[in-house]
Amino acid sequence: MILPAVRSALAAGGDVAFTVPDPGVGVGLYAGEPTPLGVHRPWQTWADLADLLGAHLLTPESVEAGRVRVRLRAYAGVSAPDTAGYGTGGHWGRVNKLEDPVFLFTLVEALRRVNPPAGGRVLALGVNAGRELDALALAFPSRAFEVVGIDLEETALAEARTHYPQATFRTLDVTTLPVPDLGHFDLVLALSLLQSPGIRQDTLLRALRREHLTPGGGLILGFPNARYLDGFLSYGARMRNYARPDLSLLMADVTAARRTLQKHGFKVFVTGKYEVLVTAIPAAETTPGGLEL
Repeated sequence: MILPAVRSALAAGGDVAFTVPDPGVGVGLYAGEPTPLGVHRPWQTWADLADLLGAHLLTPESVEAGRVRVRLRAYAGVSAPDTAGYGTGGHWGRVNKLEDPVFLFTLVEALRRVNPPAGGRVLALGVNAGRELDALALAFPSRAFEVVGIDLEETALAEARTHYPQATFRTLDVTTLPVPDLGHFDLVLALSLLQSPGIRQDTLLRALRREHLTPGGGLILGFPNARYLDGFLSYGARMRNYARPDLSLLMADVTAARRTLQKHGFKVFVTGKYEVLVTAIPAAETTPGGLEL
C-alpha cells in the first residue's frame, strides 16, 4: 500500500516525489492492476491521495518511457478564505465557485429543472457578490429575469451592484423573512446558506414556501460538502474539532429539507459533489428535457 509511505514522507519534509507508471499509458486499467512498468493507478487516485493527505498534486514530469515523476506538496498553513468574513476585504472575494465544473453543471441542471419563465422573478439569498448569478445566463441564454439578491455584507453587495446593474440588491437578514415588500418569486436560490449560524432551516423554508414562492415556483438549496485549503477545494463536510470530514450533519440537513419539501407537495432532486444541491419543483410539474450544458 502506497498511502502509509507517502504520508510518512510528506510529514517528514512537506514535499515528496516518486516515480510511477504513467497513468495515461494504462487508460482502461483499474487501480492496482499490474503492468510491465509497475502497478497502475489513474490520476484520480493520485489526486484523491493528495487531498486525503492535505497536499497539492503538482505538475508531473516524464522521466522515461511510460513512467512519470509525481510530486506532492503539503498545504500551507493558511486560514480558510472566509476567516476574515465574506466582504471584499477578506479572501472570500477571490473564490469563484463556478470554476468548479461539477458545481456549475449541477447548478445549471437544477436551474433548468425549476425552469422559471422568461421575465420571472428570482430571489438569491446570501447572494454575496453575486457570481453564481452568471449561471442563469448559461442555463437560459434567451431569457431575462427580475433578480433580487439579499445579503448582510454590504461591501459584497456593492460589488454585486457593479457587476449586475440590472438586478436589485438589499442588505437584509434572512432570519427576518418573510418580508412583505419582497413579493413572490418563481425561483429561490439559497447556496451555502442554510447551515450558517443563527439560521433555522425549517423556519426559513416555511417562510419561503408560504410567503415568497409563486404556486409554480421552485427552490435550489446548496449544502457545502467541502472547504477551501490553500486555494484548493478539499472534499468533505467538516465538523468543528474533527480532523477528518464527517458527513453526519450534512446528511441530516439534506434529508430534513428533502422530507419537508416532499411533504408539502414538491418533487425533490439531490445532486452535486462539493456542494450538494437540493432542487424542489411542484410535484405536478414535468422535468424539462435538455438539462445538460
